[in-house]
Amino acid sequence: MDKFLEMKVFSAVVEAGSFTGAARTLDMSKAAVSRYVAELEERLGVRLLHRTTRKLSATGEGEIFHARCRELLDNLDEAEAEISSRSGQASGLLKVSVPVTFGLMHLAPLWPPFLALHPKLDLDITLSDRVVDLVEDGFDLAVRIVQLPSSSLISRKLASTRMVLCASPDYLARRGEPARPPDLLQHDVISYSLFSSGEHWTFTGPGGEATVKVAPRVRTNSGDTCRAAALQHQGIVLQPSFIVGTDLARGLLLETMKPWRAGELGVYAVYPSRKFVSPKVRLLIDFLVDAFADPAWD
Repeated sequence: MDKFLEMKVFSAVVEAGSFTGAARTLDMSKAAVSRYVAELEERLGVRLLHRTTRKLSATGEGEIFHARCRELLDNLDEAEAEISSRSGQASGLLKVSVPVTFGLMHLAPLWPPFLALHPKLDLDITLSDRVVDLVEDGFDLAVRIVQLPSSSLISRKLASTRMVLCASPDYLARRGEPARPPDLLQHDVISYSLFSSGEHWTFTGPGGEATVKVAPRVRTNSGDTCRAAALQHQGIVLQPSFIVGTDLARGLLLETMKPWRAGELGVYAVYPSRKFVSPKVRLLIDFLVDAFADPAWD
């Protein structure tokens, strides 16, 4: 009996939650999947799955065995990928999580040239501003825009992006420019609701650091919506330069409240902390590092 095939079938059943789903994933018959699992349980002398008419789940022993199977199968995939990459033929699927706006504005144009360089690689790209669990959700890599990435992950910095307080020339001509953080309380503010600091905006300027709790007229979880509102003269926004950099360069938005600054964020490629990093992940990281060596937004 092929033990690796047994482990692959068992893992597929656990991850799909059913024999039918595993059979579909593996392109096997449901009967064959069931037989492999039954023979595995008989050989090990332990029940690995709870089966009911409505639900299938791993037993305690099954969960332990699945974790070890997943580790061994991942190592096998990595070994095969490493050999392939050494011959210049990296192959397989790369599952990547990226922020929505950054993904659309700055990453979407990069995927075609990356795939052209590596024709045997496939991409599965999820755009979401949710912080995903890379291991639990099965992602090989994520791009995150934060001050510091999680210490539980391995990361490589791709670029920096400056936080910019800005508004349209028409809005500033009509309402005047804020000179210091407390002045923002007298202005219409469009706030990004996913900031880790919420509506407490911190700036560094003359005399040190100052924090103000803004009172937004508009609150949204979309940086694109913040930008669009500012371009329509609706108020002041605090957004990263990768979103508003082009508008600033064209004069459609103006930076305000100088010399107060709101700091910067790092753009990081992050991946699970593993002993071995898949060569296909290394290829993507190296590609992104080169692509963002001279960020267009600054």
